[in-house]
Amino acid sequence: MNVQCISKGSLHAFKERETESADVFLFGFNGVGEVSYEKELKGESAFFEDVALLSKKHQSIVVCGCITDTRGHKRKSAVIAENGKLLGVSDMLHVIDGAWGSGAHLGVYPTKKGKMGVLVAEDLYFPEAISSLALCGSDFILCPFGEISSALESVYLRTYAHAYGIPICFCAEGYSMLASRGEIVCASPISPYTVSLEQRKEYHLIETRRRGDFGVRG
Repeated sequence: MNVQCISKGSLHAFKERETESADVFLFGFNGVGEVSYEKELKGESAFFEDVALLSKKHQSIVVCGCITDTRGHKRKSAVIAENGKLLGVSDMLHVIDGAWGSGAHLGVYPTKKGKMGVLVAEDLYFPEAISSLALCGSDFILCPFGEISSALESVYLRTYAHAYGIPICFCAEGYSMLASRGEIVCASPISPYTVSLEQRKEYHLIETRRRGDFGVRG
């Protein structure tokens, strides 16, 4: 599966030029910027439509980071579309020091390429988010991200890809990475940058013994 990461420039500018097709297009928060739900509903803006139209043009999946505004309540979010249809919007679940509004749940989206888990921005710093996406059956995870602050993000990606057996593709401002099997498979400041994402479906039987009475009677 080919994932094209667009870490620079807007989605609108990208949509207007000729580009090679891909199975998935992943934008960071540069893609559509800030989106007002009120303006979208009134037809005064069409950012979500632009995302859907790009997915229709290439018969592909598009995931685009954005800031959603609900009457002044702002969240870091990701809008998801496939084959011209808007699949939904995922909000960042974990908010650090109250800078943004918090979302209500994580998103796993059934797509033609398998179950796609979507991780939004700083949710990357919370292992329970990736664990939940894995337990919900995600075949791969995409993460639109903002500005990279340190080398910490690559460490998280490698750790999660190893611990949970799921490839993770990450697109930040001016940089993109793919982690799989505990390694950074590729990383580049080039935009657009196409990576080949190999899905892993490897399972292991893990058993534990615990002391206590769990309702079992001989």
